[in-house]
Amino acid sequence: MGEINNNDMPVLTKKDFVPGNEVKWCPGCGDYTVLNSVHQILPEIGKRKEDIAFVSGIGCSSRFPYYVDTYGFHGIHGRAAAIASGVKLANPNLSVWQITGDGDCMAIGGNHFIHLIRRNIDINVVLLNNKIYGLTKGQASPTTPIGSKTKTSPDGTIEPPFRPGLLTVGAQGNFFARLIDTNPKLIRETLIAAANHKGTSVVEILQNCVIFNNHVHEIVTAKETRNDHQLVLQHGEPMLFGENNSKGIILNRDTLQLEQVVIGENGITMDDILVHNAHDPNYSIQLMLIQLHPPEMPLALGIIREVEQVTYNELLDGQIENARKNSKYKNMNDLLFSGDIFELE
Repeated sequence: MGEINNNDMPVLTKKDFVPGNEVKWCPGCGDYTVLNSVHQILPEIGKRKEDIAFVSGIGCSSRFPYYVDTYGFHGIHGRAAAIASGVKLANPNLSVWQITGDGDCMAIGGNHFIHLIRRNIDINVVLLNNKIYGLTKGQASPTTPIGSKTKTSPDGTIEPPFRPGLLTVGAQGNFFARLIDTNPKLIRETLIAAANHKGTSVVEILQNCVIFNNHVHEIVTAKETRNDHQLVLQHGEPMLFGENNSKGIILNRDTLQLEQVVIGENGITMDDILVHNAHDPNYSIQLMLIQLHPPEMPLALGIIREVEQVTYNELLDGQIENARKNSKYKNMNDLLFSGDIFELE
């Protein structure tokens, strides 16, 4: 650990968060990019190592706590949100990170996921979405694209997939971001924003499984198509994409739908391009952005929604303080010797 600064906070570096044990993921797995990004941002969130906790369930991504030199808890399948909630409420000073996968989070853990979000407990959820069950060798997950042939759907899936962003907003979520594992800079920037957000943050990272679902995100990540298929959003900035930001997103006032346009064609100017407002409590445009998908439209990346609301932690603290203030029992003796009592001779 580094030197101590004037505020008695240790000066930490990436090396302080890298343990000595071997990382056991397949070579080329997108999880490595996420892990490296996490190692880099942890020194910047203003927490001591002992005040950071990683909680996971079951899956490839859920090995994460072993690979970060902080406190960690490897839970059972789908229960990371419940464990992380208890950890945060028992010790509000902790920076709590839930690392989960699309199977662990959206299937067996789906109920915990939506209730964590609606409660707005101050936890950072990092959802690594490779759209497959990787650890158990390639079964369809709740986010597997319809028609995909997998071990459990040899003739193609017939179930429409979950969209984590829609679930998040539908559960009254206030922070949702979508990223890809080929853009570590955006991952680092977004994870810092998630750590600073008060309340539940959900960061979906589209991650490639080189063994069981290779190139599943290729339409977004391929060098030949990525410029036209990635809409990287920045709050307060116009929604631009394409080669040299030659394209943009507008709202068609007649159909109330988002459309992509080419700047300079058909009288389109920069004044016509929508400006991203991640802080708007009204999520109408944000929901539209979440649903954009190639090849018809670019995929919206970055922080899509970031709204401040009172957290479960704050409301609970208020109730506890109110109970202490108004209770006629100030200690255990007050309780034990209240009401009718008698003495034995």
